[in-house]
Amino acid sequence: MPLTTHAVESGGPPLSLLEKAAKVLSAFQTAQPRLTLTEVVQRSGLPRSSAHRILDQLVQQRWLEREGRDYRLGMGMLELGAMAAHHNRLRRAALPHLHALHESTGHLVHLTVLDGTEVVYLERIGGSHDHGVPSRVGGRQPAYCTAAGKAILAFSDDGLVEPVIRNGLRPRTPRTITRPESFRGELARVRERGVAFDYEEGFQGVFCVAAPLRGAGRAIASISVCGNGAHRELERIAPAVLGCARSVWQAMFGPGQRAKKRAQSAPALPAAGVPQPAMDNMMSWLRFSEWM
Repeated sequence: MPLTTHAVESGGPPLSLLEKAAKVLSAFQTAQPRLTLTEVVQRSGLPRSSAHRILDQLVQQRWLEREGRDYRLGMGMLELGAMAAHHNRLRRAALPHLHALHESTGHLVHLTVLDGTEVVYLERIGGSHDHGVPSRVGGRQPAYCTAAGKAILAFSDDGLVEPVIRNGLRPRTPRTITRPESFRGELARVRERGVAFDYEEGFQGVFCVAAPLRGAGRAIASISVCGNGAHRELERIAPAVLGCARSVWQAMFGPGQRAKKRAQSAPALPAAGVPQPAMDNMMSWLRFSEWM
């Protein structure tokens, strides 16, 4: 079927084949790795016949795999994701520091970025004992109820913060911050402390501390440590998380603005700056992660 073919969907404008395929693939953006045809229909909103036809075509292209009645992401998608991750400068720079942070704290470590009103997990470092924390690479969570999201939003402009609030601060647990003014106050406290905390705000029994990945400006990502029953250790762990974020930033961009000014004032030393082409490449990948 050519990409220009359109079919009239009930209750909406015609969709191209590419748009339908995107809806089917988006149905797999869930913690549940396997979906049946019925579940894909429910999540995508497509007619059963269209969903079934597209699923078969995606299986043929190795983007999905079929096992009995269940479908899951296939090797084609995994290869694309692995290639994108390989070329992601942010992940490469952070990975050794994330492993070191996991070893020193004994808890689950995440690298996350903000995408709209949600955070996306670019990396997850942890063992089998961390299975109680519902996260996965490529997974998403609402930004407002996670330490990772609050760490980024606290060092973002209103153009990113206000859509999160307008989208609704729905209660995920009894501890979720649901009032806009209380949430803004929480972000102010994050700016004062330099780190964000999550005391069972997203999931009961899960506690997190996160630090923004930033220089003197806006945060481009965050690093967090999470665990079941880790609430007694968050204050102790916080300096290590903050130090990890600073180390990753330096690994990516050099010593920072103050050191840059000192270097510029010393004629024997070359000036250190932020490599803009590398930043452009990184941000291009982050925009691509929304499609993934």
